[in-house]
Parts: sequence; C-alpha cells; structure tokens
Amino acid sequence: MRPAYIKFNLSYDSQRLQQELRSCLELEWPMHFNTRDFEGTWKSISLRSSSGSATDILAHPGQNLYQDTALLQNTPYIKEILDSWKCDKESIRLLALEPGSLIKPHQDMGCAYKDSSFRIHIPIQTNPGVYFTIAGHQLQLKEGECWYMDFSNTHSIRNEGKTTRVHLIIDALKNDWTDQLFETHGYPLSEDHAPRKYDEDTLAKMIAELTRMDTPAAHALIENLRNQHS
Repeated sequence: MRPAYIKFNLSYDSQRLQQELRSCLELEWPMHFNTRDFEGTWKSISLRSSSGSATDILAHPGQNLYQDTALLQNTPYIKEILDSWKCDKESIRLLALEPGSLIKPHQDMGCAYKDSSFRIHIPIQTNPGVYFTIAGHQLQLKEGECWYMDFSNTHSIRNEGKTTRVHLIIDALKNDWTDQLFETHGYPLSEDHAPRKYDEDTLAKMIAELTRMDTPAAHALIENLRNQHS
C-alpha cells in the first residue's frame, strides 16, 4: 500500500536555512493563488518557476518548462540541498503560513510519486502550534526535516502558533535515484507498475467498446484486460 507520507532519514541545517530565509523575507511575496482553500495569510515566492520570475508562484506538475529565478543565486545553501537531489526539478518555492491561518482540507492531484512528479517539504521555520493533517494523520514537521507527501490524499494545515510557518517546497521528477531513495524508505515501487484492476461492470463496458472498434489493437487490449482479470 502506498504511504500518504514519508519522513526521510535526511536532515538539513535549520540555522543556515533560516539565515537565507531572512534575506528572502525582504522581498515581495505574492498571496497564494488558491484562494478557495485557505483562510488568513498564505504567501509564496519562487526559487524556480515556469517564467523564471520569483513572483511567479504557479506550479504545473508534469510540465518540464522551468527556470531558476535570481533568488536562487542568493540562497547558496538551499541550492546545495537542491543539487543533492539527483533528479530533475520543476517548481521550487518557499511557502509561508502566518499565525492564525488555515489551509482547508483539500486534495492536489498529479503530484504523487506514482504520477512521476512528486513534492518534497523541508520545514525552515515552524512552531509547535502548526498542525499538518494528511489522510487522517496529524503530523508535526520539525525544522530541517525532509518529508514526502502524497497530496492526492485529503490534507489540511493550521497555524495556531505565534510565528510564521515557512517550508521549502520542491516539485521533482522521479528517476532511478529517487526510486532507490523511496524504496529504502518503504515505498512499494512494484505497485506503481502493477496493472490496474477494474470492477466487473467497468470491465464489461470497456470490452464492449473495444469490440465495437474491431481493430487489431482493440482485440489485443481486450486480451490483455481479460488476462489481467482472470
């Protein structure tokens, strides 16, 4: 069974991260674009974006058209962390949730490991009053830790503390290096390659439609489906 989250046995220097964060806080941080899903103040700034602008905070999982922003050149320790992940990167952002703010329960599709584009969280600044809930599990992510989250699961965050919670968010693309990392932390890679199982009604409709198409490719698909469900 695929996990809703993984806490990697990786850790980073929270003091160095916070030192670089201080210079970033002097810049303009746009409000998060998904206004339906939060209350309070939720802001972001980009280290890598589709346009190369630090204020372009949109994430497009699976679209490999990203550029480093000028801000990344001013955060050498963060760049060191990113370089240690031996895989291609998409969007890279700092997200800040201010005290008294809430990210409502919701799902983000297309950024689970099985989708090939996955999301990593590294807390830079947080407090004991920040509660992260995913798939019914309430977590407290500590500064300098490294987590994978499968956000196709329902998740929410509330900051009941007195300080702003800031995470480094990395959207990356899976490869052999990440497969090995995930597998050593208990991720069932074999499930990602297992054939999908359909219920009898759906299977019958699919076979009926393929039969109507009456092509060699359709007949091959029918045979594969029947073999998978035999």
